[in-house]
Formats: sequence, C-alpha cells, structure tokens
Amino acid sequence: MAESTAASGRDAATPAPSVVSAPRGLTAPTVLETLRRLDSGPRGLTEAQAEERLARLGENIGPAWRAASWPQLLLRSLRDPFTAVLACLGLVSAAVLAWSTASVILLLVVVSCVLRASGEHRADRSTAALRELVATTATVLRRADEEAAPATRELPVAELVPGDVIRLGPGDLVPADVRLLRASGLAVHQAALTGESAPVAKSAEDLPRAAGGGLFDRPQLCFQGSSVASGSATAVVTETGAQTRFAAAHEGRAGRPEASAFDRSVHGISWILIRFMLLTPPLVLMANATLRDRGLETLPFAVAVAVGLTPEMLPVLVTLCLARGASLLARTQGVIVKRLPALHDIGAVDILCLDKTGTLTQDRPVADRALGPDGRDDPEVLHWAAVNAWWTLQLADLPEPDALDEAILDAVDEDALTAYDGVAAVPFAPDRRLAVAVVRTPGRLGTHTLVVKGDVQAVLERCALADDERERLCALAARQADGGVRVLAVATAERSSRGRDYQPADARGLAFRGLVTLRDALAPTAADALAVLTDRGVTVKVLTGDHPGTAVRACLDLGIPVTADTLLTGDDIDVLTDAELTEAAGRTTVFARCTPEHKARITEALRTGGHTVGFLGDGVNDLPALRAADVGIAPRDAADVAREGADVVLAEKDLTAIAHAVAAGRHAGGNIVAYLRITLSSNLGNVLAMLSAGLLLPFLPMLPAQVLLQNLCFDAAQLTFAHDRPDPAALRRPTVLDPRDLLRFITGFGVLNAVADLATFGVLALAMHGPGRGVDEAVFHSGWFTENLITQALVMVLLRFGRSAAEFRRPGPVAWAALALAVIGLVLPLSPLGPVLGLTALPAVYYVLLTAVLVFYAVALGAARNRSASHAS
Repeated sequence: MAESTAASGRDAATPAPSVVSAPRGLTAPTVLETLRRLDSGPRGLTEAQAEERLARLGENIGPAWRAASWPQLLLRSLRDPFTAVLACLGLVSAAVLAWSTASVILLLVVVSCVLRASGEHRADRSTAALRELVATTATVLRRADEEAAPATRELPVAELVPGDVIRLGPGDLVPADVRLLRASGLAVHQAALTGESAPVAKSAEDLPRAAGGGLFDRPQLCFQGSSVASGSATAVVTETGAQTRFAAAHEGRAGRPEASAFDRSVHGISWILIRFMLLTPPLVLMANATLRDRGLETLPFAVAVAVGLTPEMLPVLVTLCLARGASLLARTQGVIVKRLPALHDIGAVDILCLDKTGTLTQDRPVADRALGPDGRDDPEVLHWAAVNAWWTLQLADLPEPDALDEAILDAVDEDALTAYDGVAAVPFAPDRRLAVAVVRTPGRLGTHTLVVKGDVQAVLERCALADDERERLCALAARQADGGVRVLAVATAERSSRGRDYQPADARGLAFRGLVTLRDALAPTAADALAVLTDRGVTVKVLTGDHPGTAVRACLDLGIPVTADTLLTGDDIDVLTDAELTEAAGRTTVFARCTPEHKARITEALRTGGHTVGFLGDGVNDLPALRAADVGIAPRDAADVAREGADVVLAEKDLTAIAHAVAAGRHAGGNIVAYLRITLSSNLGNVLAMLSAGLLLPFLPMLPAQVLLQNLCFDAAQLTFAHDRPDPAALRRPTVLDPRDLLRFITGFGVLNAVADLATFGVLALAMHGPGRGVDEAVFHSGWFTENLITQALVMVLLRFGRSAAEFRRPGPVAWAALALAVIGLVLPLSPLGPVLGLTALPAVYYVLLTAVLVFYAVALGAARNRSASHAS
C-alpha cells in the first residue's frame, strides 16, 4: 500500500532502483561532516576559493558532445554498404578503361554522400539548438573575501564547484549533486534518474535511511538531472561535472550494441547484389570464350552487364527519400531525425516501448473517488480534503500547491471553501506524513475544527478507532491502492478555540471521515494516437518503474487490455533466462517496477524475437534501452544524455508525433522498397536476356555504351520514387527490407521480364531484312533497346500501383516518368543521336509484333502482381 498512499500531496511511493549503485556508507553524512569535507560553510565560498577549484576540477558540464565535422559525415556516408558496392563497381570500370561508366558511377557516389552528410549535418545543428533550451544559470551564495558578507549571484551552471552554496526554488533544475542544508516543503522530480513519476519529498534533517533504500531514497540528497516540483531549499554542491551521478549513468554507454533494422536489411541486400555482380562477369567471359571464341575484348561488356544489374541510383534515391521525409517531419511536426536511416527504422517498428508518464498519462493526478468509512461514495470527504488543501496552502506559506492538492481543489467549488476562516496550518513533513489545517466553522463560535489529510496509516494511527476497525479501513485502502490509484485519508476533530499555536501533536483522537483516491490524468491525445498506432500494426508495451496497479489502471482507462498473463514485474523478470524472457516479452503488455537494466533487457529480448523495436524515453535511466532499441526516441525536454543518445527527437512527449513519424518512415520506406523491387527485377531480367543472347548471337546483344545509356535513363526515371506517394495500404503495416522476400520477388518478375526479352528476340528475327550483318546488328541493338525501355516503363507503372483504377486516372510523377522513358525508347533510334550510339531506324513490322509482345507481357505482369499482392496480404 506504500506505493499508492501519500501525505498531503507528497507521494509516498518508493522510487524505482537507480541507475547507479548505492554508496558504501550505511548512513548519509551529516551537514557538518559534509561541509568539513568540502572545506565550505553555510555562507558559501569566496571568489578566490571558487576560482581555484574551477581551475583544478574543471567546469560543471555534462558528458561531452560534439557535432561531427563535414569530413567525418562524408566518410560515414561512404561506409554505407550501397555506396560501397557502387564505388567498387566504379573502380572495376576504371580498371578496364571504361571511363564513361566509371565517371557516371563516381558522380553518383559523390551526390549520395553529399546528400546524406548534409541531412545529418542539419540534424546535428537542430540538436545543438535544443541544448540551448536547458537552463544555464544557478543562484549561488558567494563572498568577495573571508570577511565579506555573502551575496546571492546568478552564475552559469558551468562555473559551479564543490562547496558552493546554492538556492533552489519551484521549477529550478538541480544543477549538480547537492546535500540539503535547509528545506521548506521541498519535493523534487527524479524521473530523469529513477523513472518514478511522482515528486519525492526531500528534507535537510538527518533522518534514518529506509531499509533497503537506494541512493536516491535519501531525503537529504538531490541530484543533477532532477527538478524542483515545490518548496524551496538551500544546499551545498557536493559533486560537479563528470563526478555527478547523472554523468556516471551515461558513462560507458556510448555505442549501439547491434545493427539497426535498416542496417541489417541493407547488409543483406548488399550481399545479394555483390554475389550477383561477382558471378556475372566471369560467366559472360567464359560463355563468350567457349562458345563464340571471344576473349578479353568482351570484358567491357561483362562489366557493363554487372553495372546493369546494380541499381546505380539506389544510394541517391534512399538518401532523397529519407531526407525528404525527415525534412517534412521537422517542418510540420517539429520532429528531428538525427540519423537518416532511423526514419526507415521507425517506419519498420512493430513494437513501441514507452513509459506511461507523459505519454499515456500527464504528469499530474486527478481526483477519482471520495469514499466514506463504509466504502461508499461520500462527497463530504472530498469537501474536507479540499478544506485542508486550501487552508494549508493559504496559511503555511507554501510557494505553490502540491500536485495532489491541486487535483483535489480542481474537483470542488472553491467558493465553498472561503466560507471557513483559517486559523492555523501545520504543513506536511516527511516524518509525520500528514498535514493539518485548523479552521473556524461558520455558526460554531468558540470551536475550531482540525482537518487532517495524509498517508492512510499515519492518519488512522491518530484516529479514535478500535483495532479491528482500523484493520478494516487499512484493508479498504489497500484494495483501492491495488486498483492503481493513490489513496489519502481524511479525518477531523473539534477543539475549543485557543490563542496558542497548534502543534502536530494536537492531531489526535480524530474522527475518521473517509478516503480520497486520485489517479493519473490521461494524456488528451493518447487514446486517438494509440488507435492510429494499432491500425498501423504497432503494438505498444509499457515499461515503467511505477507500481503495477498504477500502470495497469492507466492502460485499462485507455482501452489497452491487460490481464495477469500480460503483466510482468521486475522481480518476475529477474528469475527468467534470456530465452524465457524473449518468449514472455512478446505476449506481455505491462512491465512494472522496471530498473534501467530491465528496460534494456526487455528491449533486447523483443529484438531477439524478430521484432523491430522503438523505445521512447526521456531520462538517464532510459539510456540503456534507448541504445538497445532499433530506434531510440526522446522528447525535446529530455535529459541531455537521453536526447543525444536518441535517433529521433520529438517536439513534445506525445504519441501523436510518433504516429506521424511512423507514417513518414513508412512513406519513405515504401518508396525505397518499390524502387528496389522494380529496379532489381527489371535489371535481373535484362541480365538473363543478355547472357542468353550472348550465347545465341554471333555478336554482342548490346554495346556497352547502349547498356550504360539504358541504365541511366531507367535510373533517372526512377528518381521520381522519392516524390511518390505509396499505396495507403502500405502505411498499415511495417515497411521492412527483407532480403529473402526481395530475392523471391525479383527472381519471379526477373524471369518474366527475361521471357519478354527472349520473345522480342524472336520478333527481331522475323523483322530483320537488312542486306548485311552490320545492319542486322544495329537493328537488333535498336529493337532490344526500344523494347527494354518500354518494358521498364510498364514495370514502373504496373508494379508500383495497386489495384485501384483511380490511381491510373490521376497519374503521379512515377507515371509521367514512365511515359517519358517509353518515348525515349521509341524516339532515340530515329533521332540524330541514334547513329552515334550505334542505333538505327526499325522496320514498321517490328512495332506491330512488339505491340503484341508488350500486351502479352503487360497481362502476365498484372496477373503475377495480383497473385503476389494476395500472398503478401
């Protein structure tokens, strides 16, 4: 019940285990011991002391971060497997003195590298700008010399040193690790460090440490990366820079342990291409040497055939698709894609792991129910809780209301609270876990009413109840807490009016009024965003450090089904082997009481199970899981190290932005997949036809320059895929570049394309009536050149579009590019450039016969496409 009971708005939940180990000592040093160790005092350091320490210890800055330089970005782009394959082909072309081919390939490599480097450079600049949004100053107590009085100054956070005395107020970020000297109503958010969503009460008193508590459980200590939720404090800086717990959590987590989904797919496809490319030239040379007695003079043709198999524009098109999608996301949604391949990865995500706070729920509670002692709804209980919250805020000089008090006040009419006259207030303190407000009730002269609100156990101990009744009420509160709500107890007592001050000890002999339950407020966009993600085939899994009941309650409120079989806690995970966790993670929806190590292990288990995993996190404790996921996602206001360790940065911690990013990733990925399928199947068909023609004909089936020109025309036309809109059905499932699926597709359609080419050979045999062999060669080259470009245009249209006829009525950039490709195939042999390229005009009968072949090919292609689509669905 400790998780869900709170005192006067201070959640009594135990923080999740921290990302660092607890210190060696069993008790925290006292204030005096801390000041002596730091050679400081309550009046702070002198300027001379601070300057000496700053020079000796260095600036108080977080883990180092530097944007990559242009040369580094270009080299990183060159390591891309697609680009490396293309560069190797360029070197081979240069080695056989095919300078035109080598020049074109080198140009494509340079364009691809520059495009990718510029996209990532823009992302680095955006990330650097985000760092400036973090607070950069702190209120410090400094003295000019030993004799001077201390004065408060606003100093850059980087100039803080151990021993500095600082002041903290509501909304301040804790700029370093500190030990509290004085505190008033202080509560801090430690979610960035522990994952615990509720504020944690802090105090300067040397209270005993809770059994089994970790470093972050110590009330006297606050840490860099946390923020002040309420209250104020004076504290002494104990650690700065790389010595803080914030920096220690980041240390040693600098690399992505495994390749991402895009990297794995790219490597698989690259190896398919490399195998074909290495196999093709030797086959061409051997076949020509054996059957046609042609030797090394066919080497340029063999290289041209290998180039023809390779999608030369692939690096450029991949970069264009991803860069356009990333640019659109940044402009319209404020989403920054720091690593371009991450856009494909987020489109391939089928499991999204996230914490509930800030995504499924807001970082604030709302009043749920008010229950009387009998467990039935009783609005009077909520009224008395609001009286306590209102007058505690008014009389205890608190800087702002606590989050739970705000939720209670929002649920009642505040006009009814002003009917009372406030007399005194005893604010919440961690040791007593309750708050007391004393009011003068209208019409009750000479009488004061004590209104007490706080932790259930603490309030019940002060009520005049029999033991069995107290146990019954504790059980009632426990049942409510198990339902995922926070529980407060409310009690009152009548006292004769008096002049002296009220003390905490006056809260005794109380009459128990009832319980107030509070639940996390749901994020307003969460339900709609979850529906969109579900429609797009993305399964959401909740990984949280909170109590299981709290997480389950939020999921059920949003319509996410959770049962005992789909819930695991950190203790459950600890007893599972990696293989067992991989099996269990797939069916589990909520993982509660998770440490950072649990989150990373769950993420890795899901990836091992064959899923593409996205992880949304914003704290230092999320960093291991961000690194382990295929794509790490962080909001703009996340901890620096979390934001820099992520691949995608959101403007807000909002599932709607992730849904937009998934759509953009699938848009780009769908275009890349369409390009690969169309290009590789067409190219494979051409290579098979060339190999067959080389064995059947006494001359080369196509000149190397003609092969290169055909490839350039085809690839230039396919650049329009970067501007295409894929079929809407493609957005409803993850886009994955599966090498085996791609190989099956291109093999089937490549063979079909080769059959059409071989049929064209027969047509050419009937159509050729030239007087000599030279004319026959030119006619053959021209006929096959024309047929190749037209069939490639048909492939672009028929394999790209779905079954909807509306897509044909409104042609897009791909359809217009396909039309231009067909026109080039028909016109170029007749143009003045034809003879220069070895092409010539074709007899009229050829076009009649070619039309029949193309009709047959289009019908067969459409039937095969429909069959492939039905199998895929």
